[in-house]
Amino acid sequence: MFGSMGRAWTPRRQGDLGEASAIEWLTRAGACVSLSIGASPDYDLIADFDGRLVRVQVNTSTCWRNGRYEVTLATRGGNRSWSGVAKLLDVTRCDSVFVHVGDGRRWYIPSRAVGGASGILLGGPKYTQFEVE
Repeated sequence: MFGSMGRAWTPRRQGDLGEASAIEWLTRAGACVSLSIGASPDYDLIADFDGRLVRVQVNTSTCWRNGRYEVTLATRGGNRSWSGVAKLLDVTRCDSVFVHVGDGRRWYIPSRAVGGASGILLGGPKYTQFEVE
């Protein structure tokens, strides 16, 4: 639906595309989707599946190396000056991770399947079961 993400896109535009892609997919999956007001370091969207609320972190990547997409999950400061400490994905503060990569492929992964990682590699066998249309 959205096509591929180009390398010339700004990080902001790439992130906006990722959120739009997640909203579209979650809505088709039956969720009512809410946006958070302000910047949350732990999740970007809330999906309501008939009263079951799911906090969703949205990530994008165009970084293709060695046959896989490298996806960064850690927060390294954002708009604040970086203290040198990366904040890893916290499975107690985020329920799922939605990822949209440069060739248009998408994944919806329970955060517990990812663990407290700083990043993951997509496009290989490990997360195949979580790839969505």
